Amino acid sequence: MLRLGEKITIVADAFEQNLPVGQYGYIIAYDRNPDNAFDYVIRIPSLNRNFFVPADDVELESIVLKQEAERVEREALIDFALSTYNEKLFRQVMNGELEESVEEEEETKEAMSQADFIKQVNLRAWI
Repeated sequence: MLRLGEKITIVADAFEQNLPVGQYGYIIAYDRNPDNAFDYVIRIPSLNRNFFVPADDVELESIVLKQEAERVEREALIDFALSTYNEKLFRQVMNGELEESVEEEEETKEAMSQADFIKQVNLRAWI
């Protein structure tokens, strides 16, 4: 549940209230009526209006900005991989980062010596 006064961004308009999707607003109240589909009352300064909205229609502005930055970074990596004909980077970006993490986990498992393994077992046995 979002706190009062937090800056939010409107990401959807489920009840077709003509909400300005993509604009920011502030949470000014909770709608505590259990028979109501709305969760928050938000204030949109650019329209100088208040709206009742469900929780799915709003998202914290910081989360939306972070998602947008990740999307732009991914697109830039794809453009770079295509312009430099780097097939390995392109496949890694398109398929996700799973290949690297799997390889790193295998390396760490193999690198553990017998003494380190015994030390880890003894530590877990103590706890």
